[in-house]
Amino acid sequence: MKAVFETTLKLLLSPLLVWQGLRVRKHALILPEPTGPRFGVDGNGPALSLLILGDSSAAGVGVPTQEMALTGQLLNELAPFFTVTWDLTARTGATTAITLERLKRLDPRDYDAVILAVGVNDITRSVPLNRWISLHGQLFDLLHSKFKAKRIYTSDLPPMGQFPALPQPLRGIIGMTARRYDAAMARYQATRPEITRLQMDLPMDPALMAEDGFHPGAAVYAQWAKALADHIREDFGTPDIAQETGG
Repeated sequence: MKAVFETTLKLLLSPLLVWQGLRVRKHALILPEPTGPRFGVDGNGPALSLLILGDSSAAGVGVPTQEMALTGQLLNELAPFFTVTWDLTARTGATTAITLERLKRLDPRDYDAVILAVGVNDITRSVPLNRWISLHGQLFDLLHSKFKAKRIYTSDLPPMGQFPALPQPLRGIIGMTARRYDAAMARYQATRPEITRLQMDLPMDPALMAEDGFHPGAAVYAQWAKALADHIREDFGTPDIAQETGG
């Protein structure tokens, strides 16, 4: 019923939604990807190989340097406990299909942990739900077979219905679609034992967002990185911080 209501609403509002979408694209502030390395080795402790994969949020758009982005803040969380060999493979505008094709072109390599951040561009480009789920399945299979991923970490879609950059009613329609897609993806990923899915509930306070009103700011990346690091440390058997520091 939700899908039927959503489709009907889109049809009724289609002229306005198309006009608003074109205006958003025309006037959107285009932020660059942050500067900084896209691979490296950091930290001390047991070896951990890590791949950060996906779209502009994985790339860190919204902050000026990788140190402030998801990758840099995640490495800061993990470096006291692991020697992390890491790669960042992410591009602005990437959909699930684009990410899958990029993975197919990469040379095989083993990763302990893979962080996948993709989906927002699929929503804004109206990729059909069944195709979106199918593409994710192919992506997970490839990460397992070609890259020997032990754990894959995903997060729920951000609350797109609260993005400051989107006007109403476009914001509400996109938010409705994102919630429906996210619920379907959560049900699918629950059938994949290799996946850890984070329910982030990240704040959408405009003060915590990037200046484009669409991407995370440094504080949001920090919360995201902390949540991921907690799961990785638990999954790969590192001691509690208190034990590490003698507290």
